[in-house]
Amino acid sequence: MNWDSVRERLPLAGDEGRDDGGAGAGSGDDPHATGGGRRVTRRRALTALGTVGFAGGAKALDNVVVGYGIVEGTHLLDQDLTTVVGERLQPRSTWTSVRGHELVFDDGVAFLEGDGVDETLDLATATRGDARALDEELGLSLFEPLVADHDVLAAMVDENAADVDGVRFEFSTYEPFFERIREGDARPGAVARLRENRYTDVDPATVEAFAGADPREPKAVVDGLVGAFRGHTSYDIPRYAAGSVEDNVLLGSIDLRQHFESPTTFEALEDGRNSGMFCYEFVYRSIEALHSVSPYAQTVPVFAGIVIDTRHKHAYTAIGSVLREDDELVIPMTFVDYTHSTLYDDVMLRGVLGTGLEAYNDRHRATDIFWNTHALP
Repeated sequence: MNWDSVRERLPLAGDEGRDDGGAGAGSGDDPHATGGGRRVTRRRALTALGTVGFAGGAKALDNVVVGYGIVEGTHLLDQDLTTVVGERLQPRSTWTSVRGHELVFDDGVAFLEGDGVDETLDLATATRGDARALDEELGLSLFEPLVADHDVLAAMVDENAADVDGVRFEFSTYEPFFERIREGDARPGAVARLRENRYTDVDPATVEAFAGADPREPKAVVDGLVGAFRGHTSYDIPRYAAGSVEDNVLLGSIDLRQHFESPTTFEALEDGRNSGMFCYEFVYRSIEALHSVSPYAQTVPVFAGIVIDTRHKHAYTAIGSVLREDDELVIPMTFVDYTHSTLYDDVMLRGVLGTGLEAYNDRHRATDIFWNTHALP
């Protein structure tokens, strides 16, 4: 097998659209952004904020509190959430690691290489008996689950996963979500195929140092990021205010946000170069943390994505897994919001604006969920 040619065809973490966390991070990925505009000095930006901030603030308040169904709109608990979740959820070409081997999925074929192993299996044509025999030869429980799950995953390529026979979604808050995965027949191979390899360039040791949690324990990472974000950064209120004025008052004619940007990588958070985060930046870091190790190395395998709420110009994190129950693939899902746990806890507005980390509630809604790509449309 020409291993290098296979890998060259797969998407890389450095693909176009990648958020590099630098000073310009988010300029193309910001759900608040309206496009380019003429640049101004910081002094003029602050003057603009002081002059028209009230009008922008009023519009921002509308963006935050209206539209969850109290007067109008809807939220996660009432939405047809399976359709939103399933619209872009599909297996992709990707690779991951399994006990020191490298496992590549490309066009329905699985390749395993490393430590004297070089095996290829067409998941669409192989029988479970073929896969079982190969597993016994290798001393792994790897290929048989991949073959068993392939037909259902392949059907997700051409239609919304919510409409695929053999797929069932479940939604819960995050504590029951992790309990559900621990108790079920988790399928790390299916999780790997739904992840893709776009958020995997962060060293697990970096994640562990930042979150105070072993990245092989995703529940611990989810919890650990709450305190880590609150200890190392804050929600970027000045940049949000600038963006509110830019979008709602100046209609994108002047670029105010750029005067308040700072690096957002884990390294920048730890060494103090970051001056604040936007919602989608919390999401990117949380996905990187959850994807920093192979699903085969996690105690419970998870994949994650970015939820976009265009009504409220907000983004937060979706987390999923895959279980096998009889002839079905069950996809448990949960949602967490590090903007709420960082900002609203700090300013004691949980009762008005949110309930900390939990996001599967009536204070969140979803317009789109993007699973396999870092850049927003």
